[in-house]
Amino acid sequence: MNVQSPGSSNDQIVYKGTRVDMALRNVTTASGKHLVREVVVHPGAVIILPVLKDGRIVMIRNLRHTVGQWLWELPAGTLEPPEPPELCAGRELIEETGYQAGDIQPFGWFYTSPGILTEKMYAFIAAGLTPGPQALEENETITVEPIAPDKILQMIASNEIVDGKTIAVVLKYLIRNGSGV
Repeated sequence: MNVQSPGSSNDQIVYKGTRVDMALRNVTTASGKHLVREVVVHPGAVIILPVLKDGRIVMIRNLRHTVGQWLWELPAGTLEPPEPPELCAGRELIEETGYQAGDIQPFGWFYTSPGILTEKMYAFIAAGLTPGPQALEENETITVEPIAPDKILQMIASNEIVDGKTIAVVLKYLIRNGSGV
């Protein structure tokens, strides 16, 4: 089987964007069949789970123009290569929430949609938070609200939180911290 890395040299870039590229990738299946796959090539991203001293998690409501809805999410953002994920996490936390972290720890990584997208998302836990003003980008409309973990679980269960990356990181955090998930 022909296994290629994200942004493979065998890619034929058919669209070059400001944040992502669209590529056609020649692949060979385990049975030897040759296929062309459409791949969105992404530089990677971060997601941050900010935890206040009282245990509440800082959530954002983000107006997502791609789906035409306000979504509950954890703060997140795209890497600006060659920016390291740790620096991106601190930058995005301040931009989207206004909070500055005294401590940001890695919390694993995952692929967001590996059937079509190369995006590798690096997760972080932020603590020692100090509030401050947001530094939103021109295209962002975001409000900030700290929410108790049990309320977040209810919001996930009732489909009020529908952002996959947020669901994954919140559940992983609550499982690791023995919150009975």
